[in-house]
Amino acid sequence: MANRHFQGKYEVELKFRLHSKSEFLNILSSIPHEVMIQDNTEVDRYFDRPDRSLEAENKSICIRQMEPSGIQLWIVKGPEPDRCEATDIKNAANAMSMLETMGFEVVLTAQKTRSIYFVGAFHITVDSLAGIGDFAEFAIMTDDESKLSIYQAQLEELAQQFGLTRASLQTKSYKQMFMEKEVL
Repeated sequence: MANRHFQGKYEVELKFRLHSKSEFLNILSSIPHEVMIQDNTEVDRYFDRPDRSLEAENKSICIRQMEPSGIQLWIVKGPEPDRCEATDIKNAANAMSMLETMGFEVVLTAQKTRSIYFVGAFHITVDSLAGIGDFAEFAIMTDDESKLSIYQAQLEELAQQFGLTRASLQTKSYKQMFMEKEVL
C-alpha cells in the first residue's frame, strides 16, 4: 500500500498551515482513512555544493531518517516545482558519506514530527515543526505529467473537506522555513 502512494517522479502537493492540529485530526477521524505512521521523528539533512549551485538551480538533495519506523530515504526535488523523486536506502550514514566524498556538504539539518495517512489515492501528512508550527500536506505522486492539474483540483477539494482555504496555503518549503528561522 505505502509503495503505491510514493511512486512517481512528480508530486502534486498542497501544504496548509494548521490553526488547530487537534481539530484537523478530529475531521480526519470522521472520514475513511488508513494510517501509515504516527508521530515519527524525521531528521532531514539537506546537501548542496559549497557554492550553493543546487539551490541556484532550484534543486534539493535530502537524506531523511525516520524513527521509530526506521525508514531512510534519498530525496531529490526540482528543478520544476512538481518534480520529486525518493528512494529507500538501507544506510543513511553511507549515503551521506558518499555525498560528502563527491564534494557536497550539509547546509541544513531539520527535524519534524510527522504522521502519514492515506485517503483514497492521496496521502496526507501532518507535521509539527518546533518553533514554526503545524502543517498538513495533501499530496499524490505520479509519473503521468498530464494528470498534474487534475490531481491539483482533487487535492483542493479534499482540503476543503477539512475547512482549509487558500488563506492558509503555505508555498514555502520546510527547508525555506527552517533556513529563514536560522537567519533570525
